[in-house]
Amino acid sequence: MARLGRYFIPDQPLHIIQRGNDRQPVFFGDDDFAQYRAWLIDAAAANGLTVHAYVLMTNHVHLLATPATAASLPRTMQALGRRYVRFINTALKRSGTLWEGRYRAAPIESEDYFITCCRYIELNPVRAHMVAHPRQYRWSSYRAHADGVSDALAAFHPVWRRLGRSVAERQAAYRKLIKGNFTPGFVEALRAATNGGWALGSERFRQEIAAMAKRRAAPLPKGPRAQNATDERQMKLL
Repeated sequence: MARLGRYFIPDQPLHIIQRGNDRQPVFFGDDDFAQYRAWLIDAAAANGLTVHAYVLMTNHVHLLATPATAASLPRTMQALGRRYVRFINTALKRSGTLWEGRYRAAPIESEDYFITCCRYIELNPVRAHMVAHPRQYRWSSYRAHADGVSDALAAFHPVWRRLGRSVAERQAAYRKLIKGNFTPGFVEALRAATNGGWALGSERFRQEIAAMAKRRAAPLPKGPRAQNATDERQMKLL
C-alpha cells in the first residue's frame, strides 16, 4: 500500500526522527555534533520551527518541535540536510546519501504526551548504555529542562512551564519525572506513530488531526473490521 503523504499542522507539536542510511553513523566526532546543532539552530530560526526537546545520537536524531507553518519543518530539514551532508561528504571524502530516506514525524497531543515524549527523547543515551544518567550526555536538551543550562536550541513549551510556579520548581519537577517508568505500551505507540506518520493521542485528538489534515491520522483496523473499512468514517478520512 502506498505511503500517505506527510502533513504538518501549524502550532501542532511533532515528534521527528531521522536515521543514518542503513543505521550507520551520521556523527563521527564532537565537531560534527556541534556543527549539526549550530546549523539546526539557524535553519529552525529561519523557517519558523521551534525545537523543544532533542537528542543527537551517533546514528540518528530525535526532535520534538512545533512548526509555525505547514512548510516550517520541511524547509528546516531540507536546508539542514543539504548543508550537513555536504559538510560530512567533504570532510570524509565520500559521496552519496547520508540519511536513510526521508525523516519521520508524528503529531503529539501536548497535554498528555508532551513531557513523556521529552523524557523518551532525552533518555535515549541511557537506553543505549552510552551514559548512566541523561545529564552526562552533552548533545540533548535534558540539562536545559532539568538543570537550567542555557541551550539556544531548546525552547521551553507551555506544558513544561506549568510544572511549577518558578523555574526552580519546574526543573525539580522535571528531574522527578525523568525517573518514572513509561506507561505500558507508550514506547511502542510512539515508535509506531512516528514511523507511520500517525497522530499520537486520544481518539478525539486523532479525529481533530484527521479533520485538519484531511487524511487518516490512525492506521486502519486489522482483522475482520478491515474488511468493512469503506464506511462513512473512512470516506471522511477520519
